Amino acid sequence: MSSIKHTINGTFIGTRKLHLELQKGNKYMQSFLVLVTARSFGNADKKAWELLSAHGCEVRHLKATEQESLEAQLDRHIAVADGIIAGLEMYDRQLLSKAERLKVISRYGVGYDAIDLAYAQERNIVVTITPGANGDSVSDLAVALMLSAARHVPYMHQQMQKGESQRPTGVEMWHKTLGVLGTGRIGAGVVKRCRGFEMDVLCHDMYENEELKERYGVRYVDFDTLVRSSDFISIHTPLTQETSNLFNAEVFAKMKKRAVLVNTARGGIINEEDLAVALQEGQIGAAALDVTLMGTPYQGPLASLANCILTPHAGAATYEASSNMSLMASQNLVEVLEGHLCVNGVNRAMP
Repeated sequence: MSSIKHTINGTFIGTRKLHLELQKGNKYMQSFLVLVTARSFGNADKKAWELLSAHGCEVRHLKATEQESLEAQLDRHIAVADGIIAGLEMYDRQLLSKAERLKVISRYGVGYDAIDLAYAQERNIVVTITPGANGDSVSDLAVALMLSAARHVPYMHQQMQKGESQRPTGVEMWHKTLGVLGTGRIGAGVVKRCRGFEMDVLCHDMYENEELKERYGVRYVDFDTLVRSSDFISIHTPLTQETSNLFNAEVFAKMKKRAVLVNTARGGIINEEDLAVALQEGQIGAAALDVTLMGTPYQGPLASLANCILTPHAGAATYEASSNMSLMASQNLVEVLEGHLCVNGVNRAMP
């Protein structure tokens, strides 16, 4: 079988043979029932839909209605599904126990903490993710949030809508110090963008990115140095036991008085109650969060603060990222359904 080649942001994805090209009209083609719960799946273009169709997938796109929630629909359909292209909904033991035919949960994104991975493994259900597909989109948003928080853009816009004119004093990014926590694809993307502002860049990560050091002149430092020295801090690390509540009252007390904190990674890395106090008391200058522990709609202590921007986990909300994630999620799903090894799997099916 020939392999399908596709690109994400101009780069060929992997070197593996995908074994995905089946001849259309082959009467021996396998058929699969696939549930799609990711809201923006396939909205940007038809590439993902065409790939699924070419491989014998009957797709049911589940969407919440006034009469029935997404979770209720998923509970009703999961028993007959061979695969799921999943959003952020929960897949716990109770739900997965009803999945009589399920072979793969293909996450439309990279987080899989909502899936009971151990039980999925026990049920021989492969879980896959789409690493790198939304990297540029999230990097763009992180920088946009830095600028918006630094110059109080949302607040000024709100005042203008009220017919008032307020000009709060902000801070510049030009020639300032940026601290990047986590230098994977997204963190590295933020570094590359911010070097255009001629910022001095400090990074903290278990693994050092040699390209960032050699080409962009970043310096890797310990967490305490990054916190004390940075004018802007951008978070790009997973939520783990080590990073849960990593930014708390003790850390905010060490930060610069006009520092701007941005989180586009995961809710829970920042203690939101402590952050609210730090912002109210002027311990730090501003914050911008695309992710919160509470999720959306957000009704926590940060909602009323003028120096805090909240966005609804919108880092991947671009046409380009939607196309990339849709196609990769479909590719991952088909690989597993057709019995091939998927390199984007976070667990493995048993032999």
